[in-house]
Amino acid sequence: MRQTTRWILCVALCFWLFSCYQHSNPIFQQETSISTQIDTLKKVTIASTNSDSLLHVWQQMAMKPSVLKDTLLHVEVKYQLARLYGMQRKDSARILIGQALELIEPTNGNLKMKALIYNGLGNVCSMESRQKEAGYYYNKAAAIVLSDSTIDLSFQAKSAMLLSAAQSNLKTFQYDLAEKMNRAALPLCDSLPEGDIHKQRVLVQLIQTLKMRDKPAASFLPYLRRLEDLHNQHPDKYHISYLYDSKIQYFSTIGQKDSLLHYQLLKMQSDEQRYETEKSIVVINNLFIAYCNVATFHLEHNRQTLAAGYIQQATDLEETHPDVIFASNEIIYQEALAALYQLQGKKDQAIAAWKHVSMIQKEVYEMENTQVAAEMNSLYQLQAKDRSIRTLNENIKINQLQLQQNRLWLAVLVLGIILLGMMMLFLYYSFRQRRFRAEKEKVLLQQKLLRTQMEPHFIFNTLAAVQSFVRLDKKEAAIKYLNRFSRLLRSSLEMSREDWVPLNEEIEALENYISLQQMRCEEAFSYTIVQSEIQDPDGVLLPPMLIQPYVENAILHGLDLESGEGDIHIRFQLEDDLLTVTIEDSGKIEKVIVDPAHRSLSGIISRERMQLLGKRASIQVTKSSGASGTIITMKIPVVFG
Repeated sequence: MRQTTRWILCVALCFWLFSCYQHSNPIFQQETSISTQIDTLKKVTIASTNSDSLLHVWQQMAMKPSVLKDTLLHVEVKYQLARLYGMQRKDSARILIGQALELIEPTNGNLKMKALIYNGLGNVCSMESRQKEAGYYYNKAAAIVLSDSTIDLSFQAKSAMLLSAAQSNLKTFQYDLAEKMNRAALPLCDSLPEGDIHKQRVLVQLIQTLKMRDKPAASFLPYLRRLEDLHNQHPDKYHISYLYDSKIQYFSTIGQKDSLLHYQLLKMQSDEQRYETEKSIVVINNLFIAYCNVATFHLEHNRQTLAAGYIQQATDLEETHPDVIFASNEIIYQEALAALYQLQGKKDQAIAAWKHVSMIQKEVYEMENTQVAAEMNSLYQLQAKDRSIRTLNENIKINQLQLQQNRLWLAVLVLGIILLGMMMLFLYYSFRQRRFRAEKEKVLLQQKLLRTQMEPHFIFNTLAAVQSFVRLDKKEAAIKYLNRFSRLLRSSLEMSREDWVPLNEEIEALENYISLQQMRCEEAFSYTIVQSEIQDPDGVLLPPMLIQPYVENAILHGLDLESGEGDIHIRFQLEDDLLTVTIEDSGKIEKVIVDPAHRSLSGIISRERMQLLGKRASIQVTKSSGASGTIITMKIPVVFG
């Protein structure tokens, strides 16, 4: 393998030297030769035996003037160097791929290269445990794959980008986005060759995501069956522990305890076998958490002895490999230990274990906060370093970037002003609405208060009439009067509970009242009530007992009751939402002298009630065509029910 790689590198180098010397158009042919060399180098499989030599060739390529002049070639070389440094877990990987991103991002198009760089940055951040930053870049790469199906990337590259984004979103609890990415990767993985690791990965991640979203077991059963078929067809290609773990999630969802324990034990045995040959951090933690899960299962079923055995195995493993167990796994272990102590009646040990759990959770929380702050600080420092490099080497680009930044801030400022203006308009509108509702409620309360003042006045006048019948020893008339009064009073009480009453009920109450007045005055006057083209009086609503005081005033002060020829004409006319009520009396022959010190309580209350109805409400008093008659014209705003 080493000889083949060296031969390819020598051929590529000779080809480049020959092309530089032979061709008549040096610039064009040199760029063509560099592109060919880069394509040839990209095809070389990276292994531990050739990584150093490849790194040296790529470093030499990065210093060539033709590469530095061509943005895309420059980006490609930096990306390949970042890949090699990343495989060696060197910090240079992050710097180089960051520089590649800075070069490629301002360009139009080049989606393939942008997706590769975003995904590479996600890998670098993930290796450095910068999960939030990694998720940001993974999602940007996945967004390119989802937005353009014609992008020149292999199915394997596309599926890897989508699955990386899905896994990152699952870790940061963005389950909807994780499911979306996994489902988008599923058809791509179906096109991959048999034995490709992504064919298993997409099924495992999809089952995990559906489990975390609390979906029913039936939703991920088809994927579990496909995973099982995959393992049956290629048992040597895929590790069986992933299948066991997926089955554990399925049986825990449907509550089949025997099957759950069976696969927990199988996974534990698989992890033990793997531990014998590989003692990596991931393998150790997988075996540790397998012991804890089996112990927890037995604790839930009150099997203290069995649980104690598995907890002891976890304890021994932790003592064998100190400072290796993940904090999240240590929490599960301490919780199982506390539960065991509690079943054994060891309260002090249980309390100590729970305190240890609380302490670990606090440390994890503080560490996560510190890590987030460190990520932001690191990102800021990287940006500051990039700006200093651009200041020294690329003054033209720095000016362009500053111009773009100024435009961005201008756009942000304009947007901020627009948002502030919209917010102020919204607050002003909300304030007006609240004030309008408050005024409306105030008006309704005042209406009710004035109406309660009106009703005692009406009752007082009625009782005075009854007193007159009793004093004149007209018992039958008094009884008849009281009977009609009780019906009117019941109607008045029912109407007093409402803020608005139908017009027909108001007219009916008005007719009852006038009938009572006719009885009191011994039929000394007549009346007519006319509704002018009001189609649906039930649907026209107005404040109750608003017209009655003015009718009462016309009877008491506008009719000549001694002659027995008095007449009152009441007319209702509706125009849009304004009801016009005309009350016309026949007048008196003799002019009545009114005491200027006398104030009519009903008149004062009625005027106040009319004022509360708004500016459109009005009362106009005019002389009729007769000698002494009076016309009262009321304009009452109404609503429709």
